[in-house]
Amino acid sequence: MNTERIEQLMRYVEEEPSEPFNVYALAMEFLNGRPEQARFYFEKLLNEHPDYLPTYYHAAALYAELDERDKAAMLYDKGITLAQAQNNQKTLQELKRAQQAFDDEDDDW
Repeated sequence: MNTERIEQLMRYVEEEPSEPFNVYALAMEFLNGRPEQARFYFEKLLNEHPDYLPTYYHAAALYAELDERDKAAMLYDKGITLAQAQNNQKTLQELKRAQQAFDDEDDDW
């Protein structure tokens, strides 16, 4: 986690609060080392920019890692539905593979 980069991204979020990429980049920066902060920014994206597709893959993976399996499953489903609606085949396939791995892990419980 790069403190200087986080400060820069926070400035970007302040300057352009309606730009989802800035919030996404901040969430991604927090993933390594401060997952609760990452979660905060992913939730912000999900609430304020629900059509921002890149959020779903990483947010679902984070919730799975935090053992919030119902939330992770819901985010994979929503992401897949959104990818289909946006006709984004690459992200659709990535989400389906991640969901399958998640489901397979669930079967191991």
